[in-house]
Amino acid sequence: MTEKISNALYVVATPIGNLGDITQRALDTLRNVSVIAAEDTRNTKSLLAHYGIGAKLIAVHEHNERNAADGIVKLLSEGQSVALVTDAGTPAVSDPGARVVSAVREAGFAVVPIPGASALIAALSASGEGEHGFLFHGFLPVKEGDRRRALELLKPSPYAIVLYESPHRVVESVATIATVMGDERELIICRELTKKFENIVRLRLDEAVAWLESDANNQRGEFVLILSNPSIGEAIEAETAQTLELERTLIILLEELPLKQAVTLAVKLTGEKKNRAYEMALKMQSAAKDVGPL
Repeated sequence: MTEKISNALYVVATPIGNLGDITQRALDTLRNVSVIAAEDTRNTKSLLAHYGIGAKLIAVHEHNERNAADGIVKLLSEGQSVALVTDAGTPAVSDPGARVVSAVREAGFAVVPIPGASALIAALSASGEGEHGFLFHGFLPVKEGDRRRALELLKPSPYAIVLYESPHRVVESVATIATVMGDERELIICRELTKKFENIVRLRLDEAVAWLESDANNQRGEFVLILSNPSIGEAIEAETAQTLELERTLIILLEELPLKQAVTLAVKLTGEKKNRAYEMALKMQSAAKDVGPL
């Protein structure tokens, strides 16, 4: 039974490679909405042509998303219906769309998810790492220093870490991951999921860069990288090291600065959460008062 279309925003998942992975509900929605808002209209035209769907297309990408969101709200206020799609997979998950969804909700219109393909879930399901929870970060920063800092913040996580990466930066990113996370953890590299040259390999981090560089084809396509779940011991060790770093930083700063300033600077230096740093600083001040002058 075809779903009745109303003046709502339909967030429609499309295939990440294999065109057979689109759902019937997604096809019905794309056939019946007034307008399709697409990350790349050329890419979406190919998908629609494959299924014989004629539709009005507008572009919504990272460079025009704010203005496009206003335009979509206007269409909905006129009684039209809009489907939001990305180039591949589920919109607004490390892809354009989140601002559009927020603007539509704030304007009081319904947002209807049409679930389907997701590179994140496809990779996780084939990795064996999804049982005990995972942390999805999306794309790492482009610059090396920013990338390293982002990974340092992720390092204490006791969960598998899922990342997206482009073919142009995958070698650099994996090298930084190995440097920050340590060679002992494993990396599941998922490349070209659902496509002809799909490849899923599991390697130790100290082997991953060499594997990518061993064949130019290993660096082609879109990547999902899954950093294996650390052992409990590794997680505790990482958390202990982070706590000690915060403690050492606060000891130095509290000798020279008022508590509030010391906490603010400690957060910037260590990347710790402000509440945790503030709580630790209060305890340290209280302990110092209890001991009193020697």
